[in-house]
Amino acid sequence: MLFFTQCFGAVLDLIHLRFQHYKAKRVFSAAGQLVCVVNPTHSLKYAPTRCAAAQESAEQGILPPCHHHEAVHDPQLVPCTCPLFSCPWEGHLEVVVSHLRQTHRINILHGAEIVFLATDMNLPAPTDWIIMHSCLGHQFLLVLRKQEKYEGHPQFFATMMLIGTPSQANNFTYRLELNRNQRRLKWEATPRSVLECVDSVISDGDCLVLNTSLAQLFSDNGSLAIGIAITTSKVHSSEAEM
Repeated sequence: MLFFTQCFGAVLDLIHLRFQHYKAKRVFSAAGQLVCVVNPTHSLKYAPTRCAAAQESAEQGILPPCHHHEAVHDPQLVPCTCPLFSCPWEGHLEVVVSHLRQTHRINILHGAEIVFLATDMNLPAPTDWIIMHSCLGHQFLLVLRKQEKYEGHPQFFATMMLIGTPSQANNFTYRLELNRNQRRLKWEATPRSVLECVDSVISDGDCLVLNTSLAQLFSDNGSLAIGIAITTSKVHSSEAEM
């Protein structure tokens, strides 16, 4: 009976996942967009990343303790860019994607335009939804976070980060679009580099920000579909033509 119950539960989860995918595909199939169903990560062990801790210390005027190994620290090493966990990993930009896929099991979707379908939007904050988007020869990190900037008032923050340098990020423009019930909301901006830290982008508000009531207007049975499109910036395109 225990084996049957576990199997039956797994089958129900699979059916639910396929149903969510079917609904999103039915809505966006006319645009020929790929749909990625993203389940939330909600952990009681949620901890600020190292870049967030360093930023908080700097704001309070507290300098981090000096350790002997920092003197020989390689400035080209990048801390883990996954905002879900406080991960001690460091490496070069070229291996960030493999680290995210192998260690954190982050899915990657290919295509110029995709749909990011975040499930279980009603979970309490803090909660994250994250995928990688491979497009135009580069990899991007899309992060949707539910977080309380003010106590008792959770908000949703969505941003796109390039797994590359800030100068490379300036060559692109990303668009996030919500479209449901004859309502449409768009956010268009230049992606930030993962070197700049997701926590900083969210604290600065340089991203798509939704309060709970606005998110409910665009959600469907607790799921939020966000259309994503990435293009090269006008400056970069004109330089290429020259």
